[in-house]
Amino acid sequence: QVHLVESGGGSVQAGGSLRLSCAASGHTVSSYSMGWFRQAPGKEREAVAAMDSDGSTSYADSGEGRFAISKVNNNNTLYLQMHSLKPEDTAIYYCAAGAQWHAYVRDHRPDWFPYWGQGTQVTVSS
Repeated sequence: QVHLVESGGGSVQAGGSLRLSCAASGHTVSSYSMGWFRQAPGKEREAVAAMDSDGSTSYADSGEGRFAISKVNNNNTLYLQMHSLKPEDTAIYYCAAGAQWHAYVRDHRPDWFPYWGQGTQVTVSS
């Protein structure tokens, strides 16, 4: 059973930084593709960044340039480092695992990921 637990969310002012963590169990981050998504109130869930098992990365427009995805295999954790945060980054951020990587890279749809965490709230104030 794949289990994902996000942490690291919070409230920051615009221009600030946060690092989100996703602790995985039931599988290893080294063997699954994993990703970060976000969902703002009234909006659809959208891709932020993802990483394949071999370390290849794919950033959606929302995460390009300001966010960085990484993982540490030894502690089975995925990270999302976010810099220069903007109020429009306010959302619940979700960790996901198990995508069909090549399909995901084509269209960044969250449907390609079968396993999800519960999410962590990020609030950016102006």
